[in-house]
Amino acid sequence: MRIAAFFLLAGLVTLPAVAQTKIPRAADGNPDLSGVWWRGNDVGGKPIPGAQPFAGPPGPTFASLYNDAAKAKAAKLVDKDDPTLQCRPTAFGTLNVRMFDVGAVAQIVQSPKFITMLQETYHGYILIPTDGRPHRDNIPPSYRGDSVGKWDGDTFVVDVNNFTDDTWMLAEGRVSHHSDALHIVERYRLVDANTLEIQAHVEDPKVLTKAWDVPAQLLLRAPFDQIMDLICSGVETQELMDVAAEQNAAKK
Repeated sequence: MRIAAFFLLAGLVTLPAVAQTKIPRAADGNPDLSGVWWRGNDVGGKPIPGAQPFAGPPGPTFASLYNDAAKAKAAKLVDKDDPTLQCRPTAFGTLNVRMFDVGAVAQIVQSPKFITMLQETYHGYILIPTDGRPHRDNIPPSYRGDSVGKWDGDTFVVDVNNFTDDTWMLAEGRVSHHSDALHIVERYRLVDANTLEIQAHVEDPKVLTKAWDVPAQLLLRAPFDQIMDLICSGVETQELMDVAAEQNAAKK
């Protein structure tokens, strides 16, 4: 299963755990979100000590809010129609974390004018300007949409629109088609130096009966400081899985 590869990859490089400290801040005084973030899972989804995959109780899924027309379309789709099988990214993320895409590890690089989210899986990225510029109105729709960000106190708010409808929200055969009216607002907040909370509000009036408020997610600062380079290639994925499995077996 493809998602297992990403849990395996997370164990390739390890560093000593970082002690809990006060929230780090950038030169401009805003919280510094930089670092590698994951859900705290290792091989086979086994959580490491302190892993907290959810900050809140489970809620409705995106597909559970479909209107009748969207339900009818979904009924005709099957696992093999999943766009990620054609190396297309998700619009939101397999684990309800957009910066993960179909993986389980991502790296944030923060600079004065941009926050960049690097996705380990499929070697993708999300570039978010933070200088107050509006959404671009002269670009075609894209897989990951057009993102703009701003600080609301110590919370980083990301507004995303202009999606193509050629992807699903999630992956692994979970039918979750969306329209080009998809609109996502995310809120990132450091709970402490090593815990990142993400909340999301999702609207898609063409397919949903109401907005989807995603259960809050808690990510942990990973015990390694650099993500892998994993493109959409069956050969490379298998090679990395074999190496990760060997190294993680040696830790037991």
